[in-house]
Amino acid sequence: MRSFVRAAVTVMFTAGAVLATGAGAQAGASDTRDAQDTYAGCQSGYVCIYPGASWNGNRPEATYFRYGVYNLNNQTGTHRVFNNQTGGATVQLCTGYDGVGCGEKMPTWTYWDVNLTPINSIKLAP
Repeated sequence: MRSFVRAAVTVMFTAGAVLATGAGAQAGASDTRDAQDTYAGCQSGYVCIYPGASWNGNRPEATYFRYGVYNLNNQTGTHRVFNNQTGGATVQLCTGYDGVGCGEKMPTWTYWDVNLTPINSIKLAP
């Protein structure tokens, strides 16, 4: 009886180790994929704003991830807005605060060099 219990514990421990290894391997693959989808310093799933009409050495000055409206402050002159979201998510530039007066929807994997002086908010949507 004792050897049966010992064998059962060994099997449970081994199965747990295999499951833990599998989860770690999956997380590692996901981390690698995310790193590969980063472009110009903008992670996959994000909308990034860069100062000027350039990639600013792959250093965005602002990043946004969650769907919703974001009010902008002190953003004047030309900036690069890059939509690196996934799954067809869009971003809109809005002249009013709180997502009022929004313009054309920018599709994924697109950037625009725009004058943000009249832009007071951006809207991220699925």
